[in-house]
Parts: sequence; structure tokens; C-alpha cells
Amino acid sequence: MKVAALLMAAGRGERLGGAEPKQFLPLLGLPVLRRAAEALLRDGLVDAIQPVCAEAERARVDDMLQGLAALPAVAGGATRQASVRAGLEALENRAPAFVLVHDAARPVLPGGTVASLLAALAEAEGAIPAQPVADTLKLAEGETVLRTIPRDSLFRAQTPQGFRFPLLLALHRAAPEGATDDAFLLEAAGHAVRLVPGSESNVKITLPGDLERVEATIMREMLPRVGTGFDVHRLVAGRPLFLCGVEVPHSMGLDGHSDADVGLHALCDAIYGALAEGDIGRHFPPSEAQWKNADSAAFLRHAAGRIAARGGVLANADVTLVCERPKITPHAPAMIARVASLLGVDEGRVSVKATTTERLGFPGREEGIAAQAAVSLLVPA
Repeated sequence: MKVAALLMAAGRGERLGGAEPKQFLPLLGLPVLRRAAEALLRDGLVDAIQPVCAEAERARVDDMLQGLAALPAVAGGATRQASVRAGLEALENRAPAFVLVHDAARPVLPGGTVASLLAALAEAEGAIPAQPVADTLKLAEGETVLRTIPRDSLFRAQTPQGFRFPLLLALHRAAPEGATDDAFLLEAAGHAVRLVPGSESNVKITLPGDLERVEATIMREMLPRVGTGFDVHRLVAGRPLFLCGVEVPHSMGLDGHSDADVGLHALCDAIYGALAEGDIGRHFPPSEAQWKNADSAAFLRHAAGRIAARGGVLANADVTLVCERPKITPHAPAMIARVASLLGVDEGRVSVKATTTERLGFPGREEGIAAQAAVSLLVPA
């Protein structure tokens, strides 16, 4: 193994507030931790990620990183320094030439950062991305300014920080507690640490408002995609009627292999279409017995999962039901709530409405119900 990366996820994020550690918060459909891992692996230069987290969170972290080049999570220590040391010890048998140490709360890593670090490590023992300080700095006591601090040679350190693995492991084993970051250990031992350009988008989620800033950064890099879906099922006696995830009282139900929910089926097709991933029949073939009388909620959950797997986010969904009876308006609020819950979005992003065909065609003759759906997604370019 040439390059490994420690993904540091043992912190509690107390400054952000809330019961959930910041690295586990949802960020446009994916946990912050998952986005940070994907960012490390994006350029194909990192061979494997070694997550480090609290002992009680190891299974949860492994689940969040499923499908990525990630080793089983190891338990960290009482301090960040102890947690990094635990991660390094876990990597010793794999003997990587270089190791990156990255905050799981930094989910945006500009392209080229890892390459710049590895290029610097060809000449220096350590390298860190950093941004020059732009604001005037004041030293104060209480509310009184004592003096201005020259900023010409000051930089804000970011992660991932890169090192030659054997050196960093040796320094961690020998160092007392108290290092502010891993580069500090090299500085204290007299080793060269090279600066590479950092980025304003490489934000560490720490304070309230940071999550929204990062969301805005990610969304600027996304492309809009639109999908449409259409479905129809005939009405038959002896079956319950399900529309947009809600059982609607009616004398007849829709005929189909599953529960024949035309609203959810059309919506699934719209999502799959926006992602260019076929249609509902491709993912849930009606020829397979396991889907007989299945709750179509499972289909929509799968479609929502495909959005998340692609790193995307649903902007809005609009469903139109076409029928003479039953009347949809009394049930629309429950349908909106159900669809929003299945998609994991606010109800304000979902519309369910109905129309008739003025007694024309099969809907007008009450032989069946049709549905049309449209969605807009934001997906990484």
C-alpha cells in the first residue's frame, strides 16, 4: 500500500450543538462522514481509508462507509492525538509509504489537494494545505485591544495533512500529549513541513451555520436533472386502492403485480429517468414472485436511495393523478406527507394533485387510474 488516509471521526462536535455528532449529520442526503471519505478517494490516489471513531460508533461508521475502500473502523482515544496514534498503529502491518490525516467534519475537498500533498512529500517529511490569513488580527484582553498581530506570515491550517508514515508513527509513539495537530510533532522534532494551497471551500463543520455554508458549496458543483414518469392500472373489484402510499376508501382497487400504486410507480420512474437508470420494471421486474402484492413504498425508498448513492438531492417532486373517482383532494395532505417521508424530504418539496379527463377515455369511463410525475434533482457533475 502506497497511500492510506486516517478519517478522524471520534469527536463529539459540542460547539455545533445538538445530540448528533457533526460527522454523522445528513448533508444533502449523505452523512458528512461519507462525503468526507468520498472526497478523499475521488482522485484515485488514496488506496484505503482507516476510520477512527468512538468504540460505540464503529459498526455505524462501517455501515456509512460501505462500498468504499475503507478498512474496519478502529476505536480512538480520549484526545485527537491519541486517536491519530490508534489509527496509525492499526495501519502498521500494511506499512503505507504515506499517510493522510483528515477531519471527518471536512466533507468538501477540492480536486488536486491530495495530488499536491503527495508531490510535496516527495521532498519534505510533511505537507499541509493552508490558507493565508486575510483579516487583520488583534490581540485582546477581554474587550480591550492590546495590539495588532502582523499577518504577513500567518496561515490557517486545513486537512488532510500528509506525512511519511514511518516518521509520523515514530513521532506519535514518542510524543507527550498536547500537540495541536500532527504537523506540530514534525515541527517540534525539526522536520520540514511544506505548505500547499488550501481552499475556502475546505470548511470544517464546527459552528452553527457551517453546515449550510457547506451545502451551498456542494450545490454549486451540481447539475440539475429532470425526470418524468407515467403509469396506468385498471380498476378491478376485490382489491384495496392505494394511491401515493395511502389507502383510499373506494369500491374498487387497482390491478397489478404489486399493490399497483400508480402514483408511486410514476414517481419512481421519474426518479430513475432523471438518473438515467431505466425504469421501475428494471429494478423490480413484475415477473419475480417476491414483488407480488408488494407495498410500493419499498420501490420509492429504493429510488430515493439511488439519489443518495449518486450524491444527489431531490429539489422537488410533482405527481398528478388522473381519475373521475375517488376524489383526491381530501386525501392529498396525507399523500404528500407519506411521499415526503419515503423520500426523506420536507413536505414543501412534494406536490400531489389530481385532474379528470372530462369523462373521456378509460379514466373518464372509470376503467382505470393514471398518474404522471415529474422530479428535479441536483446531481454531482
